[in-house]
Amino acid sequence: MRRLKVLTWHTHGSYLYYLSQAPHEFFVLSKPGRPAGYGGRCGSYPWGDNVHDLTVEAARLGQFDCILFQDRQHWEDDQFAFLTAAQRALPRIYLEHAPPQAHPTDTPHPVNDPNLLLVHVTPFNELMWDNRRTPTRVIEHGVFIPDTVRYLGALERGLVIGNDVSWRGRRMGLDLFLQARAQLPLDLVGRAAEELKGIGEVQHAQLPALAARYRFVFSPTRHASLGLGVIEAMMVGIPVVALATAEMATVIDDGANGYIDTRLERLFDCMRELLRSPSLARDLGQAARRRAQERFSIERFSADWDAALRHVTGHQA
Repeated sequence: MRRLKVLTWHTHGSYLYYLSQAPHEFFVLSKPGRPAGYGGRCGSYPWGDNVHDLTVEAARLGQFDCILFQDRQHWEDDQFAFLTAAQRALPRIYLEHAPPQAHPTDTPHPVNDPNLLLVHVTPFNELMWDNRRTPTRVIEHGVFIPDTVRYLGALERGLVIGNDVSWRGRRMGLDLFLQARAQLPLDLVGRAAEELKGIGEVQHAQLPALAARYRFVFSPTRHASLGLGVIEAMMVGIPVVALATAEMATVIDDGANGYIDTRLERLFDCMRELLRSPSLARDLGQAARRRAQERFSIERFSADWDAALRHVTGHQA
């Protein structure tokens, strides 16, 4: 099968890393200084040989099979600034990472094109966006964790995983995290976590081993896509306590592989119980790992992306 040449952007590093496990060549746009969204092949990820750095100036000279947009700016500005008319006429996919934020049900998606494939990362996101004329497909996340990393849970603390929580505010559950931390031993890890007296950013490859030491992971997110950090924690075997909102409500079975509720005080009680009972935490974590293996395997994820790319380009397997 011919490997396809896909032009894209470095929007979310961990997602791009998992996407690059698909059997294709990915050309990632970069700018001098590698500002956000234009990092190219950068960061601490162990990129494979199929991930290629491509400057925005050189993009016009490239020959590709598909353009994979990942942000509104790419769609509205970048394709006209950096691509030729012939490149803009290539098969196209728009990867939407988030649920609508302006209005939960009545927000029209910025793309309204029957000749493009709109890929959502969760069924919830596809349901909530007004996708208008654009055909859609859901490709749920896929992750993999090194075989050497497994749940330990010896640290009698909970861990919250999130980037820029301080300024993303209520949507990411900033207020709920602060309430929980006032009553429970919780640490925050992620970009700019220091602003909230957290641990700070940890390299992607090191995060699973760090999280494995904690008794549980707490997700206070109100309205966002299912976080890769939560899925990776489940794959390690860490029990997750979360709000019963968005796609999370379909991932956690309350009392079976974690705890989920919209009542904050009950979630606090569940976290206290996990701190008291390491055996309960381990049992729930094992069930969480089974769920993650069934639903979020990297093999299924890569196969789904391979099928989507071959579908839009007409290069069927």
